[in-house]
Amino acid sequence: MDVSFLGGPGPQRGVGVVAPFDFALDRELWRWAPDDVSLHVTRTPYVPVEVSLDLARMISEHETLQNAVGTLTEVTPEVVAYACTSGSFVGGVMGEHAMCEAMSRAGSVPAITTSGALLEALVELDVRRLALVTPYTVSVTRALEEYVAQAGVTVTGCAYMGLTRQIWKVAYREVVDMARRAAVRGRLGAADALFLSCTNLPTYDVIPQLEAELRIPVISANQVTMWAALRRLGTRAVGPYQALIDTSARTGTGSGTGSALPGPAAGTVVQAAGPVVPTAGPVVPTGSVLPEGQEPPDVRGVHGVSDAQGVPGAQGVSGAPDEKQQEGWT
Repeated sequence: MDVSFLGGPGPQRGVGVVAPFDFALDRELWRWAPDDVSLHVTRTPYVPVEVSLDLARMISEHETLQNAVGTLTEVTPEVVAYACTSGSFVGGVMGEHAMCEAMSRAGSVPAITTSGALLEALVELDVRRLALVTPYTVSVTRALEEYVAQAGVTVTGCAYMGLTRQIWKVAYREVVDMARRAAVRGRLGAADALFLSCTNLPTYDVIPQLEAELRIPVISANQVTMWAALRRLGTRAVGPYQALIDTSARTGTGSGTGSALPGPAAGTVVQAAGPVVPTAGPVVPTGSVLPEGQEPPDVRGVHGVSDAQGVPGAQGVSGAPDEKQQEGWT
């Protein structure tokens, strides 16, 4: 059979991706990639440390990132992305800038990080008040809050899961449940957007569903990483009904006032893994202040999240025990 008429595969543009050693969602990144873009993924070396601030610092050392970028030079990517949220916010805004510079020097191409892409997305959507969902312990979550605060963004509410490993096993149902809780209007007002943190947290299918329900833009770690990387190439990520990527899904953004978004067009079916279920048990309004001496209701109760570890206490986290808490709100 003569196949010469096919002419071979079409030209591809390359995005280099440096991921942590435990990154398990390669296929999710690919879902945002258009057909003419290939992802070239490499990983940082394994270290026997669970997800924590210590791990974030270890996997984001400049030498580690430069060595990883060096493994991608032969395939000549046009941009390099460090796909790790905690690893790129652990050093603050200045630390994130220094990571980009180190990677860019190593590969002689533009470089971005997930946390840098987050701030870029917040500017794009004019977000001044942000709700957070993280799979992290409270200490790592606090570091993320401090990072966005350095950029002038107020965190209106936050829900965290307290996980230190196997975050990729979190089900969509749990992501949706935590998002609803984080987005509850508190004393700081309504959030302008919701951020689902961690590149190991699956999010692609729940983004349009949550945007339709919460009526605010919902952005995720993998989404902003791919959006920013592809932006450097002058092309767009693939994400129907995702406000960051699909501008037709935006209404009234740019006001910094929690503007509502439209749902998908009539007759459109938004795919998501598993049904959305009502939140079980009491919900502590995020950002609220309880009367003096009153304890919040028990906020533990996320079921089906594998390998949850103890969450250390932190000053200012109301109702968070020193150890044993699986999930919390701040």
